Amino acid sequence: MKSILLASAIAVAAIAATSPADAKGCIKGAIVGGVAGHYAGHHGVLGAAAGCVYGRHHAKMQAQHQQQQPRPAQQDKL
Repeated sequence: MKSILLASAIAVAAIAATSPADAKGCIKGAIVGGVAGHYAGHHGVLGAAAGCVYGRHHAKMQAQHQQQQPRPAQQDKL
C-alpha cells in the first residue's frame, strides 16, 4: 500500500513540475483535497491530485467567465 502511495506522490510531483504555468488554482485545490482525502480514509495523495485537477478546472472557468464580461469603456482624461 505504501508503494502505491509513493508512486502516486511521485507521479503527481512529476506532473506538477512539468507545467508550472498551468498551476493556477492547483495549490489551493490540492491542499483542500489532501485534507479531505486524509480524513476520508487516509487517501490524502489521491485527494490532493483530485483537488489539483478541480482547482485548475475552476480557475480556467473563472478566467473564461471574466473574459466574456464586457468591460466598461474608459473615458479620456482631460
